[in-house]
Amino acid sequence: MKIVVAYKWARNPQDAEVREDGTVDFGRSRAAVSEYDPVAFEVARRLADATGGEVIGLSVGDTSIGTSLARKAALSRGLDRLVLVADDALADADSTRLAAVLAAAVRTIEDVDLVIAGESSTDLAEGQVPLTLAAGLGWTGLAGICDVGVADEVVTVRRDLPDRRQTLLLDGPAVLSVTADAVVPRIPGMKEILAAAKKPVQVLDHASLDVTPVGAAGEASFEVLSTSRPADGTRRRVLIDGADPDTAAAGLVAALRTIGAM
Repeated sequence: MKIVVAYKWARNPQDAEVREDGTVDFGRSRAAVSEYDPVAFEVARRLADATGGEVIGLSVGDTSIGTSLARKAALSRGLDRLVLVADDALADADSTRLAAVLAAAVRTIEDVDLVIAGESSTDLAEGQVPLTLAAGLGWTGLAGICDVGVADEVVTVRRDLPDRRQTLLLDGPAVLSVTADAVVPRIPGMKEILAAAKKPVQVLDHASLDVTPVGAAGEASFEVLSTSRPADGTRRRVLIDGADPDTAAAGLVAALRTIGAM
């Protein structure tokens, strides 16, 4: 099985500064693998290990994604190799344009079975890229995936919906958006970081890719004018009973999703 993990090198919101007037300054935020993407890396690695397959990281963005730091940060998380489309023209690309370029890059990789991505990025936080990418490829696209399994080369996925649990059998290539709690991702050690420097990296020429617009793909269709805390400044207080760890964990996840934190 050949699995592509689409990930983003983005500003880390933990480094953002909240000013006294409530606005948020990302000027000093360092770039990192987007917070939800390590889950996608881990899901892909487990599937590949179960099938004797390969995991290929794929990222699209400005030239910073091709730095040594950015490459090692991704390759140390269980990837076998890396494919990059690094062009400063993509620095302010919206989700639709990013998905179109990702689709073009996936088409250059032969015999891909699955594309896996995190449910959102930490900068734009639109959560639209995986399904827009699926549309660009003409593949099945599924969001909210909390579990992926494989047996006899047959892939099944599970989605926990508000009122039911859904198990699906995949037939053909697909793009999966996995939830933040699907698995606990591994933390790279020194051995993995050192090994990452020796893994192959392919840099695709953006101008040479056959990028087919998806919907209104093109120049960014919006501009972020400002980012700030909620206008009312209200702190949301949710009491979670820790007597049962499983119930407490589920309650925490539900509360975070309610406020859009995951």
